[in-house]
Amino acid sequence: MNFFLIPANVYASGFTGLAQLISGILAKFTDISLSTGILLLLLNIPVTILAWMKLGRAFTIYSAISVFFSSLFLEIIPVQQLSPDILLNAVFGGVIAAIGVGLTLRYGGSTGGMDIVAMFLSRLNDRPVGIYFFLLNAVIIVTAGEVFGWEKALYTLVTLYASTRVIDAIHTRHEKLTAMIITKKTDALQKAIHAKLTRGITVVPARGAFSREEKEMMITVITRYELYYLEQIIKEVDPNAFTNIVQTTGVFGFFRKDN
Repeated sequence: MNFFLIPANVYASGFTGLAQLISGILAKFTDISLSTGILLLLLNIPVTILAWMKLGRAFTIYSAISVFFSSLFLEIIPVQQLSPDILLNAVFGGVIAAIGVGLTLRYGGSTGGMDIVAMFLSRLNDRPVGIYFFLLNAVIIVTAGEVFGWEKALYTLVTLYASTRVIDAIHTRHEKLTAMIITKKTDALQKAIHAKLTRGITVVPARGAFSREEKEMMITVITRYELYYLEQIIKEVDPNAFTNIVQTTGVFGFFRKDN
């Protein structure tokens, strides 16, 4: 942010980009001066409260830690331009930011802000998380274009593309995934999954071709944000379970567990 995106006036995605945009608008049209780091922290306060109530304490704590340190280092690290090349700034800024986002998502947290809002709305409406990311980022790009000129706004698209590709490589690009779990501990796994995730599960008989051992296969559809939690549940309940995760291009019908 401070070495690439902010000096080049290229916007990040999500709440970080929103904080950049608000900071720039305040500086241009008012005498109020608020840094991106402070605004990022302020924007995340109500969202963190929402996450605490709706998305779980562990997820919220990890996300709050991420937001706190992001805001802290945005304040500590000086804004310094390393290159005058706007394209270089857009690409490297997007790539470096995405590495942090991808690793955070991979281990069960988030970078706060739009991650939390998108996850909440996705669970509420059962729509892909990407829709909500697209809507917020579209607002940022259009507003930046109208206020500060379309060239910088369009370079933001380069940043968003680079970020998306890197996050896909580190985490997973698919919004929904199908997990097929072959286990002897079906009941225990079912209870653990339902306690953590609001997803329906289909259980079908399975038998090993070599061992001829009778087991069961649990089939469930999850979002990519729930993959970490599913992995942890399986490791705790049945570390010997065989699990296959495949991409899901579409889901028809309701795939949450019944209340």
